[in-house]
Formats: sequence, C-alpha cells, structure tokens
Amino acid sequence: MTEDTPTPKTDGGTDSVASDDVALDPWGSSTIEDYRKLFEQFGIEEFDADEVPDPHYLMRRGAIFGHREYERVVAAMANDEPFAALSGFMPTGDPHIGHKMVFDELIWHQQQGGEVYGLIADLEAHSARGMSWDEIDEHARSYLLSFIALGFDVEDGELYRQSDNRVLQDLAFEIGSTTNFSEFEAIYGFGGETNVSHMQSVVTQLADILYPQLDEPMPTVIPVGPDQDPHVRFARDAAARMRYFKVTEAFASFELDDAERDLFRALYDDLTERDDVVTDDLRCEDAAEQLLAFVNDSSTAVDADPSTRDSLVEKLENGGKEPIRPRVRFLDRNANEAAFDALIEAIPGEKRRYDAHIDSFDLDPAAVEEIAREIEIDHDGYGFQAPSSIYHRFMTGLTGGKMSSSIPASHISLLDDPEDGYDKVKSAATGGRTTAEEQRELGGKPDECPVYELYAYLLAESDDEFAARVYEECAEGERLCGGCKEQAAELMREFLAEHQEKREEAKEVLEDVDIDLSSERRGLGGKEEEDAV
Repeated sequence: MTEDTPTPKTDGGTDSVASDDVALDPWGSSTIEDYRKLFEQFGIEEFDADEVPDPHYLMRRGAIFGHREYERVVAAMANDEPFAALSGFMPTGDPHIGHKMVFDELIWHQQQGGEVYGLIADLEAHSARGMSWDEIDEHARSYLLSFIALGFDVEDGELYRQSDNRVLQDLAFEIGSTTNFSEFEAIYGFGGETNVSHMQSVVTQLADILYPQLDEPMPTVIPVGPDQDPHVRFARDAAARMRYFKVTEAFASFELDDAERDLFRALYDDLTERDDVVTDDLRCEDAAEQLLAFVNDSSTAVDADPSTRDSLVEKLENGGKEPIRPRVRFLDRNANEAAFDALIEAIPGEKRRYDAHIDSFDLDPAAVEEIAREIEIDHDGYGFQAPSSIYHRFMTGLTGGKMSSSIPASHISLLDDPEDGYDKVKSAATGGRTTAEEQRELGGKPDECPVYELYAYLLAESDDEFAARVYEECAEGERLCGGCKEQAAELMREFLAEHQEKREEAKEVLEDVDIDLSSERRGLGGKEEEDAV
C-alpha cells in the first residue's frame, strides 16, 4: 500500500462488531456487515498487501481483505517455484463487474507466473440453481469471452467445464468416498429435502479446488468471495484426509489431539527455559505434575481449557515412567503396505515403528512433509497441499445495500450497453451529504459510497494516485457528488465500450480453445435463485 492510497474499511463502514454470527451461504444472497467477524468466527486471516511483492491494486486498496495461508503462494512467487490459481464461474446470468474482480485476480496470478485455471461450474448451475443446459451454454460462452477480453492467456492456462472433465469427475468420486452426509448437513445445512445432485456438485467443487495439483502438488490459491469459504474449508479437510500420512509432533508413545499437543508444547517450552528442570530426565508422570502447576501459574499467561488440561493430565499419568522425548510422528491414514515400508526406509536416523505410525527422533523438521509427500506420490497417492484462498469484499449495489443480479439497477453487466452503464452510474446512490454546502463543510463519506467503490475497484485500475485523489477530495469536501458521478459514468461508458470491442476480438480466440460450449445434455430446468454479486 502506498502512503497516499486510502484503504477502504474492511468492516463495511461499521465501527462496532455485530453481535450476530455471520452465515456464509454459497447459494444465498450473502451480505456481510462486519468483515472482522469472519476473522473471529471462521479463522480467516487479515490480508496484508505489504507482504506481497508487487501486489495487485485490489490488494493494495483493501478489496482483498482476508486469506487462508496465502503466504505459501507468496513464497512460491518470490522463489520462482510452481504455484497455481483457480476459480469458477457459475453461469446463471451475464458476467458483471463483481465477476471482473475474480477475473482480474486470476489474470494477475497468471502474470506472476502461476498456472491458472478458469472453470465453468455448470453442474452446480444445473443442480443448485435449476438452470437449463441451453441457458448454461449461452452464459458460459459469455463468461469466457469476458475473461479472455480482460487478459487471460488461453495458451498459458486452462479452461474447462465441470460436466466435460472426466479427470475431474474421477477425482470427485475419490473425494466423495471420504465424505458423509453429516458433513454436508453441518457445513451447508443440507437436509432430507436436498437433492443428491446438489451434493454431488459440492463434491465436484472440492475436486475443482484440488484439480491444479493432480500432476504436481503445489501451493494453490482460490480467489473467491467470502460466501464461498465453506467450499474452501471443506476442500482443505478433503486434501488432508486423502493424504497417506498425517505428520504431527509427539512427546511420548501415546497420541495427543491438537489442543492437547499445543498445551503440552507450551509446557515443554517453558520447562526447557527453567534452570531447575532437566527435560532430558522428564517422565510422563512428572510432566503431569508440572502441567498442573503450569496452568495454575498466573505468570505463564496460559488459559487452558479445563477438559483439555484434564485429558492431557490423565494421558501423562497413564504414561507412568515413560521418558518425554519430542519426536516427529507419521500417522498412517491411507497408506498401503508398500508405502508404509518405503517411508521407514526413507526416514534417516533413530526411528521407531508401530502398527499405525512411525516416530522419528532425528529428522530435520523442514524435511518432514517433503519426505511424506514424495513417498505418497511414488506409491500412487496425490500428495495434496492444503489449498490457500484470498477473499474479496462484496461490491455495494449502485442503489445502496447489496448488489444483486435480480436487481438490474444495482449492478452493471459487462454486456450492458455503454450508455446504459453511464445512466446507471449517474443514478447511483452516494455517500454524499444532504446539500452541497454540508458536503463542502463536513466532507463526503467515501467509505460508504458505491460510486467511490467503482473508482477503487474498477475505474482507477492501477492508478493509485487517481484513486487516492478521488478519496481525499471527497472526504475533504472538495469533490461534490454530481461531478464525481459524471466522471465515473464517463469512465464506465469508456470501459464498457472498450471491453465489448475486446470481447469481439476474443471470439476468434475462444474458437480455438478445446472446450465444448454446445452441450447435448438433457435435463430439467428450473427457476434461477437470486444471488449477491
């Protein structure tokens, strides 16, 4: 972020945290009043553009507000190592300015050297939205034309439809064998009325997210809106459960859960810093006594969950005189016998084999995951890395409130006549004051203005100085809404005219892409649901 570039609030302009939990529904009309709740409730991390080399302008301006493990993708970029980016488009209508954000994010990752995949989520559109196949074909073509017109290099990336990708469907079948209905119920609220095809489309989306890693496991980022986070979390779980081995830290022969392990690591680190404790001589039953003292010591600032504390104490007491020895543990999840034997041979130094796991006492922690992954791949496993994700804010509707595809005046389609786009911006709500005099005296409210969002997320493109100038002039009362909307409307008209010219040029490019946009499938169509854009 440059010093002069303002960062729009990522909490929707609110100053307090909402009391209600956020509901993330991939198929609903999602609106989020306070984006900070996503950090608290779902563990999404706050995005820091300063940690990204040459960040995209959506990153610099706060449109991209959160992520999951994006640092692994950044490291791959910085070290010129393989990485991928993938996102999908459900063809339920015309592509619009909200979709452009995702298009731009994918194209930027491609320009940074990533392997980029754009997919048409036609199975989801048919099963979850009831779209007919003829409608899907028409919209799919339109999405791809805009994607290419905006700069996607078809020679250096991959486009596909879910329904036509047999490799993807085979992967979805394998993922489906690791999932059960209770997970769909807990994550999405599915019930007895949910059709099986809808559930199948979800499994297909999990396969989409892992698809870039089929040939080579690599850091992969999924740029999406926060309403798609349930898919990302489910895919991360699926990636882990399909691995041959789970690698964990252990301290004795018995197994700890994640919370118990974290608590014991905190205890062990504390003990190693004490002059009165020799950790090399520490026994399990001694550690149990030390643990009780540790969690009750106010100076350690450890707030242990009582059930975690009690279960850990019980395991340590049952361990008796067994020595405490930190080690790396390879738990057998799905490995065949040959892979398990090969892992034993690959682990250097002191090690111990059990029926369902292997403990290593000398292995360099940095090499642990790589050894497990190499053995897995050599024995017909996938070796998936957990997919990363970045999340962008929902654009505010031009009429105020949410932007919705069912309210034409609230959004701008990339297919809108340039004059219609001009008129929509001219009619848009603003964050201005009631009168021009009040605006000059108090300044406008760009953080609450749909028109300023157009500048920040689309019309200013990579011109940070222009975006900053609009923000500051508005906030200081120098810019009045009438002139601001006129300028934005002119820029929107120019953008749409230029984009639609490039779409015409993209038609010839799309003709050479190996993707079938005239499906002969038969099926039931239905009423399209409203969605936020």
